[in-house]
Amino acid sequence: MNPQAARTYGHHIAGEIVSSDSVIQRVAPGSGQGVATFAEGTQLDAQRAIEAARRAFDTGGWPQRGGIDRARLLNCWADLIEADKERLARIDAEEVGKPIRFARGDLEGVVTLTRYAASLALQIHGETFTDAGPSKMGLVLREPVGVAGLIVPWNFPALIFSQKVPFALAAGCTVVVKPSEFTSGSALELVRLAEKAGIPAGVINVVTGYGNPVAETIVTSPDVDIVSFTGSTETGRKVIRNSADTIKRVAVELGGKAANIVFDDADLDAAVDGVVFGIFFNNGECCVSHPRLLVQDTIADEFVRRVTEATRRLVFGDPLDDATDVGPLIHPGHYQKVESLVRQGIEEGATVMTGGVPAEGNGSYFPPTVLEGVGRNATLFREEIFGPVLTVTRFRSLDEAVELANSTQYGLGNSVWSKDIDRCMSVGRKLKSGVVFVNTTIDGQPQYPFGGYKQSGYGREMGKYGLEEYTAVKTLSIHLGAREKVMSK
Repeated sequence: MNPQAARTYGHHIAGEIVSSDSVIQRVAPGSGQGVATFAEGTQLDAQRAIEAARRAFDTGGWPQRGGIDRARLLNCWADLIEADKERLARIDAEEVGKPIRFARGDLEGVVTLTRYAASLALQIHGETFTDAGPSKMGLVLREPVGVAGLIVPWNFPALIFSQKVPFALAAGCTVVVKPSEFTSGSALELVRLAEKAGIPAGVINVVTGYGNPVAETIVTSPDVDIVSFTGSTETGRKVIRNSADTIKRVAVELGGKAANIVFDDADLDAAVDGVVFGIFFNNGECCVSHPRLLVQDTIADEFVRRVTEATRRLVFGDPLDDATDVGPLIHPGHYQKVESLVRQGIEEGATVMTGGVPAEGNGSYFPPTVLEGVGRNATLFREEIFGPVLTVTRFRSLDEAVELANSTQYGLGNSVWSKDIDRCMSVGRKLKSGVVFVNTTIDGQPQYPFGGYKQSGYGREMGKYGLEEYTAVKTLSIHLGAREKVMSK
């Protein structure tokens, strides 16, 4: 790996770069080379950022700007991101360990999301009721909620930042962003570009550091009106509990355990590619990755063989190499978690088709792995692995496939592969997940809402629903003309 010179960052609060007495050193996964230094935020840093966002909302005029003006600024921001996307992609590739070509795809998504959010700023509207009688009228308004606290995970630092921030700004909110302590670089670079584009200082504030105290301060603050959190289900529960005292709105996008369901009439070439992409994209560190392959028993032997061969052909190594398909995991502790779950799966009877636990320590590099014969009661079938590990389970009937797919606490996404559109629609309607991909995998668009069922969370990002999360509905009940007395005459 040949990273850029290590970058040094402070917090970004009210347009100013704010240093800290304590810092977090980030090393590139796999190589151990230092790539960035982030300020370690305190409760006071977080509170200052909240106060800056509060001022920008209450007296700074951002909510009062017309949709055309907000859209113009968001599009200017998108232009600057597009011009700088190669540098930003490299930052995410270095800090996350994701292959550079996928990081480039993330930044293309950032540009598209920002432009789409800009278009939504022109489409905020309510309703008018004129059927209440000759002297009555009702107006339903959509107004910005206020200050949004946005907590971004480490696996898609720039992309998930942009699933939140542009939509909140388009709605008229101001924001405080807490990126992951592992991958804060792109968030800080993006806020600089936002202010260069003309978005006023204080509208976007970024505080780096650990969940305790930074995220906890954001979640518990009475001056934060809404929290949007993306991360693990365990941490999501804590966010929900900590928000209770202030009864603020919370949207959470949490863990997943998606399945690729492959029927015997599927286009097997397309399904093999989709299954391999669905688990090994982003090193398997993706909330909507598909770690479970459910394959119909009549084609299972051939299909698993083809998936195994395709997995063995993947290029595994340096994330800054354009040829790399799978890079290192985010940090050694996460590697140990993945390794432990794979060992347990093998002990419980799974057969290693390729990959598996390396004979010797390999830093943060875990090989792309396929495990056959994983039953519905196995730990690997139930628990989120969040790594490059695919489990294979066979089914006989449509009903069994649906039952297996739904037999998890999660409900973020699933995929269905069949040439029979009636079968696809029937299965899609029965699956308990917020997204169902049909003859494709992890193939969203900015206009499609994204979010979960069950313990994968609630609330939606992207699409018009992603903007509506940051709005509040207000009713104006209007009386026209003289009003007849209803109390004393």
